[in-house]
Amino acid sequence: MKYTLDKTEHYLYIEIHSDKIDALKTPQLKTDLTTFNAEGNKNIIMDFGNVKYIDSSGLSAILLANRLCETVGGLFVLCKLNDTTKKLITISQLDKVLTILPTKEEAIDAIFLHEIESDIESEQE
Repeated sequence: MKYTLDKTEHYLYIEIHSDKIDALKTPQLKTDLTTFNAEGNKNIIMDFGNVKYIDSSGLSAILLANRLCETVGGLFVLCKLNDTTKKLITISQLDKVLTILPTKEEAIDAIFLHEIESDIESEQE
């Protein structure tokens, strides 16, 4: 699968350059997401602006990324979903589990807010 990465101190931004995420592309995506997380990227933003189709195996990859980030106290955010992808996620009721925001800027803000909240919680312990 083709994508570009923009890594900062606080998050990894993944912009997907493929129009579909299906069973052929998902195994590599899952491997890459696991690797990114193991490398210390606890906050991941995935830009779906170019994705027009996703199947159940693609949804599985998204859930894996979400779980990996949550396990290490991070946040996984999807942004720029088209209406078809949004509808599939809603029908699957994954919109209740995932953080989905319309823009990259809002996704970045969510990451920073999550980091601030995590810092406050750790200071109170």
